[in-house]
Amino acid sequence: MKNSKLFWLLSLVLVLSAFLAACGGGGDSSSETTTETEEGTSESGASGEPDAEQVLNLMESAEIPTMDSAIAEDAVAFNILNNVNEGLYRLNQENVAEPAIAEGEPTISEDGLTYTFKLRDAKWDNGEPVTAQDFVFAWQRAIDPATGSPYGPYMMGGTIKNAAKIAADEMDKEELGVKAVDEKTLEVTLERPTPYFLSLMSFGTFLPQNEKFVTEKGDDYASNSENLLSNGPFKLTNWDGTGLTWSMEKNPEYWDAETVQLETINVDVVKEPATAVNLYNSGEKDRALLTGEFALQYADNEEVVKELEPTIFYLKFNQERNGEKTPLANVNIRKAIAMAFNKQDLVDVVLANGSLPANYLVPTEFTFDENKADFREVNGDLISFNAEEAKKLWAQGLEEEGVTEVTLELLGGDTETAKSMDEYLKSQLEENLEGLTVKLKAVPFQVRLELDQKQDYEIQTAGWGPDYQDPMTFIDLFVTDSSQNRMSYSNAEYDALVESAKGELAQDTAARWDAMAQAEKLLLEEAAIAPIYQRGLMSLQKPYVQGIVTHPFGGDYSYKWAYVSGKQ
Repeated sequence: MKNSKLFWLLSLVLVLSAFLAACGGGGDSSSETTTETEEGTSESGASGEPDAEQVLNLMESAEIPTMDSAIAEDAVAFNILNNVNEGLYRLNQENVAEPAIAEGEPTISEDGLTYTFKLRDAKWDNGEPVTAQDFVFAWQRAIDPATGSPYGPYMMGGTIKNAAKIAADEMDKEELGVKAVDEKTLEVTLERPTPYFLSLMSFGTFLPQNEKFVTEKGDDYASNSENLLSNGPFKLTNWDGTGLTWSMEKNPEYWDAETVQLETINVDVVKEPATAVNLYNSGEKDRALLTGEFALQYADNEEVVKELEPTIFYLKFNQERNGEKTPLANVNIRKAIAMAFNKQDLVDVVLANGSLPANYLVPTEFTFDENKADFREVNGDLISFNAEEAKKLWAQGLEEEGVTEVTLELLGGDTETAKSMDEYLKSQLEENLEGLTVKLKAVPFQVRLELDQKQDYEIQTAGWGPDYQDPMTFIDLFVTDSSQNRMSYSNAEYDALVESAKGELAQDTAARWDAMAQAEKLLLEEAAIAPIYQRGLMSLQKPYVQGIVTHPFGGDYSYKWAYVSGKQ
């Protein structure tokens, strides 16, 4: 007999309460996201003189899948890359993209297609200079089909000249629109004017790589901290390529090293909420993410830091698996599932960390037009919880498929929060959709990424944090054959709207805005995905930790300006 929603929620609270009593508290991040990222500012008003010892002790919720910027596609890797490497631009403390390895603003041609960057005198941590060729090499490597980069084609296609044709193996990688004019001059040619191009330059896929070093290391490149080079504020150490611990140490070769005050950042992977808070309370760790009952317990604690991120979590509906259509190819079945779970209860009880129910794809408080109107205001809510309507759509979908029962696999993460959320979704879906059986498959983050790349799943709890500050970073995910689609969704009208917003409407702000809004509405009317929540974060952070900066896109955090002050 299926549990009612109320019984399930009360049971969850009792379980978490018992767990809390047994373990003394806990914290956990929400489910891992494929990139990741969120709007924010300095974690705390930086104040006080730095201590003599500048060491920060942190936790991550997942292992590092890769440190190769051409291959990276997840929040953990991009967060570390943001701190150990640096591209032409980086996000500053106000989350504005500003010149980094680029020395000053670029020269831009009248047609908006050619950007010429002058590079500052920066070095790799082995003392070699960072050159324009390092960017050429890295970008060509990321777009080369032989590399298998998940982000290269996605970030460059339709933006950097010839990128799409190179990714399709129709043109040589040397034809990419990037050229080293000389050692310190980089010229980039675009496919078409791109309003957010300089914002893109702060993203991890566009980091440079030292060609000589990468070539010499071969298959060993980025396999551990000994086979890496850094040109950013820190360098990665004590990482064996697979382990649950690593460090970031100040990079003395960094061009702006005098700004960096932290000497060492020690990181451990901790997946259990109780363990995380125990480590925080014992003083072994300086920050711990909170969720569920732990967020409720510590909500009023003076050491809590709260943030609303522009990161959206949703169910991906895979319409074709291993060459065979799945029941999710039926639009009414998708719509029924998308409307059959109570998002408000999910964020209030299961997450309890300030997350918001999401009835949309593009998050609130993320992008604004010239009149400072939130993009979210155009469409408002698009797909809400409605159990009665879900039942009708479900019955219609089953009839169309000629079946009375359906079993679907739900792929999710292996953290406590991820498993709790998926259990809740299973309970809701099975309760509200008669004849549905949901089988849960909880796997480590790296395994989930691999299954997603192979499109070997049916339903997946997934998340997306923006890569640049524009609605297109979400809208562009689901065009036909996008490297981020991986669920066989295809709609010609949707594709045309996205293409117009990236093409002929690129310079018409209002029309471009409207085209993206139409695309979002169409996507959710067809329930290509089922939005779940917009992530809020609630963290315990020691009062002596100063100056951590949270970013709305790219790497989640910057530690360049962080320091320890007043630790006893």
